[in-house]
Amino acid sequence: MTTSRRAAARSSATAWAFTAPYALLLLAFGVAPAVYAIYESFTSAKNPGSLGLDSYAMVLHDFRFWPAIGNVALFMVIWIPVMVCGTILLALLLHERVGRLSSTMRLIFFLPGAVTGSAAVLLWYFMLDPQVSPFAPALHAMGLHNSIDVFTSSHLAPIFALVAFITGVGQWIVVMFGALQGIPEELIESAKLDGAGPFGTALLIKLPLIRKYVIYMMILAFAAALQIFVEPSLFYSITQSGSAWWSLNQLGFAFAFGQGDFAQAATVSVILLVLSAAAALFLVFRTDFFKTEVES
Repeated sequence: MTTSRRAAARSSATAWAFTAPYALLLLAFGVAPAVYAIYESFTSAKNPGSLGLDSYAMVLHDFRFWPAIGNVALFMVIWIPVMVCGTILLALLLHERVGRLSSTMRLIFFLPGAVTGSAAVLLWYFMLDPQVSPFAPALHAMGLHNSIDVFTSSHLAPIFALVAFITGVGQWIVVMFGALQGIPEELIESAKLDGAGPFGTALLIKLPLIRKYVIYMMILAFAAALQIFVEPSLFYSITQSGSAWWSLNQLGFAFAFGQGDFAQAATVSVILLVLSAAAALFLVFRTDFFKTEVES
């Protein structure tokens, strides 16, 4: 074996050594559970031991399924555009004024992300309850005088979008700001010499060069929105607004631990998997997400 082949073999072995632990964990805690969920979704509750589409028919005809789809869709329509546009706008503004102020503002935007999950829900319940909120005068001016006025079913999707945006925008601002920092300074200076102002530079230079990061953010935001669970569950337990199956994940939880029907719960999880995978594949292959060379 020549020296070059030995070096290539060692390099390949090193690569496999680094990737093997992740691959094993992915198989054990990602692929295997997904395969088992798919199998479980085809088990028949009417005929134990046989396979069929009974669970899919029962889920699709359940009176809670389509309202849950509508609730999640409304949440996504509100949150994803606000999240993407807000993150990009704030990152561009901070990148335009790089310095101590920019660093301080990035820290301020990032801090709410330290309070997540159930703690974030409780914090925002306190902030939005007109009887105890520090913003009570503003809430009263909008005609909201008690928690019943705020936490109605029609307000839940915007409230969840607000909570998700405030807690998540700081992390994505850091990612987008880092992507903007990777743009060659010479390119930006050339655009300015050609007469491009801040708006033109952002629209024609910066945004096209960070579009892959934007696509990546959209994929993860879509998956996270589709799987919303903590916020509606805790708000329902506190305020009794909405329902115990407001989202698809809540419905799957109700099937599994409320009715003891794990086949239907697995069916809901498979539906979520298919929707997330379809959206990701569309964004990846209908865009230049994997493009690595600049065409001449």
